[in-house]
Amino acid sequence: MAGAATAWTWSYDGYDPARERLREALCTLGNGYLGTRGALPECDGDDVHYPGTYVVGCYNRLVSRVAGREVENEDMVNLPNWLPLRFRVPGGAWLTPDKAPVLAHHQILHLDAGLLERRTRYGLGRGRALTVRQQRVVHMADPHLAALRTEFTAEGITADLELEVEASIDGGVTNAGVERYRDLDGRHLTHVHTGTGSGDGTVWLRCRTRSSDIRVGTATRLVCDAAAGAVAVRHGHGRVVQELRLRLAPGRTATVDKTAALHTSRDPAISDPLRAATDRVTAAPGFEELLETHLTAWDQLWRRADLEVPGEPGRILRLHLFHVLQTLSPHTADLDVGVPARGLHGEAYRGHVFWDELFVLPYLNLHFPEVSRALLRYRHRRLERARAAARAVGRRGAMYPWQSGSDGREESQRLHLNPHSGRWLPDHSRLQRHVGSAVAYNVWQYCQASGDAEFLHTKGAEMLLQIARFWADSATWDESLGRHRILGVMGPDEYHDAYPDAGRPGLDDNAYTNVTAAWVLVRALEVMRALPEPRRRELAERTGLDGGELEQWEDVSRTLHVPFHDGVISQFEGYGDLAELDWAGYRRRYDDIRRLDRILEAEGDTVNRYKASKQADVLMLGYLFAPAELASLFSRLGHRLDDEIWRRTVDHYLDRTSHGSTLSGLVHGWVLARARRAETWTFVQEALRGDIADLQGGTTGEGIHLGAMAGTLDLVQRGLTGLETREGALWLDPVPLPELSSYGFAIRYRGHWGVRLRLEHGRMEIAVPDSDRSPIDVRLPGRAVCVPPGRTCRLLLPD
Repeated sequence: MAGAATAWTWSYDGYDPARERLREALCTLGNGYLGTRGALPECDGDDVHYPGTYVVGCYNRLVSRVAGREVENEDMVNLPNWLPLRFRVPGGAWLTPDKAPVLAHHQILHLDAGLLERRTRYGLGRGRALTVRQQRVVHMADPHLAALRTEFTAEGITADLELEVEASIDGGVTNAGVERYRDLDGRHLTHVHTGTGSGDGTVWLRCRTRSSDIRVGTATRLVCDAAAGAVAVRHGHGRVVQELRLRLAPGRTATVDKTAALHTSRDPAISDPLRAATDRVTAAPGFEELLETHLTAWDQLWRRADLEVPGEPGRILRLHLFHVLQTLSPHTADLDVGVPARGLHGEAYRGHVFWDELFVLPYLNLHFPEVSRALLRYRHRRLERARAAARAVGRRGAMYPWQSGSDGREESQRLHLNPHSGRWLPDHSRLQRHVGSAVAYNVWQYCQASGDAEFLHTKGAEMLLQIARFWADSATWDESLGRHRILGVMGPDEYHDAYPDAGRPGLDDNAYTNVTAAWVLVRALEVMRALPEPRRRELAERTGLDGGELEQWEDVSRTLHVPFHDGVISQFEGYGDLAELDWAGYRRRYDDIRRLDRILEAEGDTVNRYKASKQADVLMLGYLFAPAELASLFSRLGHRLDDEIWRRTVDHYLDRTSHGSTLSGLVHGWVLARARRAETWTFVQEALRGDIADLQGGTTGEGIHLGAMAGTLDLVQRGLTGLETREGALWLDPVPLPELSSYGFAIRYRGHWGVRLRLEHGRMEIAVPDSDRSPIDVRLPGRAVCVPPGRTCRLLLPD
C-alpha cells in the first residue's frame, strides 16, 4: 500500500508481492542513458521480482518459433545486472522478504533527489533483528555511473554479529519481464567473461549481444567500513561475485558502498567499453561526493521543468515529470535514440519507438528543445529506410514504421498473443500509416516553439517533403465521390483492422489519417514556399520535386474524403453500418472491458463488427488542433465543422469507447476541457491515475506509459492554457477547470529561459526573466500584449 508522502516523495509501506512489479517500475531510476528498475538488490528475478537494467537504443534481434511460424523480434536488451547484493547470518538462508520474517518494510522515492531509499527490518530470531537501509542513484551528472549504499544495523544483540554479504554482477540475465513474450527467445547476451580490476574492490563483466554485436562492459567497486577480512572474488555461471564478512557491533552501523559503471560500444569517445567502464568506476569518487553532484544535476533539471500544481494532482504530475526526465534528459541530446514508449522501465513493447512521441515532444519543446531536436534527428537518420519502405509498397516518399528500433525498419510483430484465449493472432498494426503525420507534426511544433529555422530549412523540410509525397501518392481518385481516398489503413483506435468478413486487412478513409494527411500537405507546401530560394533549389534538385507535384499536393489537400454518418464524423468509411455493441451487458458480464477486443475474440467474435473503439481516434483531431485550425482544415476539405457537429461527434464516441489505452483518458480529458464540459475531471483523473493505479491491469509493471505521463504534463501546459506557438507569438486561450483552478509553470521559448506563466482564479501572470532577447508577443482572444525581458504582465481573464 502507498504510505505517507510529501509533495516530493512517493512511498510504500509494507511488502506486497502482488504489487512488487508495479513498485519496481514506478521506482525505476534513470538518467536518459541508463535505467535500472526499482527491484530489491537481494532478490533474484522470478514471478515476483524483475531486476532490469537498460541502455536506451541498445537493441538485439532474435528469431523464435511460435505457432508453427518463425517470428523475428528486436528488443531493447536487459543488460547485465549491476545491482545484486545479498546477505545472511553465517549458516542461515539468504534474507529476502519472500523467505525471511519481515518486521517492517518501507520504500521512499525521493523525486527532488532522484534517489530510491528502502528500509527493511528482518527478524533473526531470539529477539534479534537486522535493519537494512539502502540509498540508490543512477547518476544524473555522469550518465555511465550508478551507486548503491547499504547500511546494516543489528538490534537485540549483546555481542558482535557476523553477516555474510555477496555483491555481484549478473550476466546471465534474459529478457523475461513480459509474460506474453515468454514463448519468444529472450537470450540476448553471449560471450560473457568476468575478471578482477586493478583497483581494490573492483570487478568487471563483459559480454556482447548475439546479433547486433554490441559490446557491453560493466564494472563495480565495493567499499566497506566494517569488513572482517579481505574481500574474496568468485567467477562462474555468467557472473562475478565478491564475498565479504561484516562484524556488526551493538549500536553500530556498517556501510557497504557499491559503485557501478556501464558502457557499450555504441558510446562515443571511447576505445573499448570494458576499459571505459573499469577506468570510470576506478576514478569515481565516494558515495557522498557522487550524491552531491547528482543532486546538483537534478536541481538544475527541476528548475528548467518547474511545475506548480497544488494537492494530489500536483504530486502525481511531479512523479510523471520525474519519469519523463529520467527517460529523456539532456544526456539524450547527444544520443541517436527515439522515444521508448515504455521508458527505460521495462520490456513491454520491446523498447520500441511508436507514435507516442506525439504526446511527449510538445512538452519537451518548451523545456528541453535540444532533446526534441535529437529525437527528431533519430527520425531523420532513418528517413532513407522510410523511403525504402514506401518503395516496397509501390509508393513514393517516406513511410515511417509503426514500431521503430535500431535502424528504422518496421518492427511490428506479425503475430500477437491474446491472453484471454491463448491464441496467437495476426497483427496488422503496421497499417497505422498515420505515424508519418505524427513525425511531421512534431517537426512543425518543434520549429514553431524553438524558432529553429536552420532545422526547418534542412532536416525538417526533408522529412516534411517526403511524408507529404507519400500521402499524395497514397491518395486514390474516386470518380464517383469526386474525392481522393486513402485505402487499406488502420487508425489510432487499433480495435478495427478490417471490415467484417473481409478477405484483406485495412480500412478505407480513416478520418484521422485523412485529415492529418491533408494537414501535412498544407504544411509542406507552406515550408517549400518559405524556403530561401537557394535551399529550395537544392531540395528540388535532390528530390526531383517540381511544380506539377506541388500542384498535386494542393489538389489532394483539398479533396481527401472525410466520411460522415448521422451528422457526425465517421471513424472510417462504413463505420456507420457497423452493429451497436451491448455495452451494458458486457460491463455486467466482465469486471473490466478495456480490452474488449480480446474479450470478443475469446468468445469467437470480433470487434470489427461493432461501433466500439479502444481509444480516441476521430477525437484525436481535437487533441492536435485548436478549434479554429480544425474548422479551417475541414473547410479546406469542403466540410463545415461547427461547434454543434463537433459536440455530437464527441458525444457519439464517448459512448462507444472502452479506454483500453492509457492515452485515451488523456485525449478525452483534453478534448472535453477545451469544450468546457462537466465530465472533464473524470477523464483527467483517469489519465493521472493510469500508471500509479495500474488501470490497464498489470501492464505498468512491464514499463510505465511515457506518452500518457508526458501528456498529462502537457495537459496543464498547453491543454488548459490553450497555449500555441505560431506566427512568432505565444497564443493563449485558457479554459477553466474548477478542480484545477490554480497552477503555474516555467517554459523556455525562443531563447528566453524560465518564462513563468501562472493562472489563478481568473487571473494570469506572465513573467519574462531579464535578458538581451526581444520582447515576447503574447496573443489572447481579443487582445495582444508585448512582454519585454525583466517585466511581468498581469491579466484578468474573461469568465
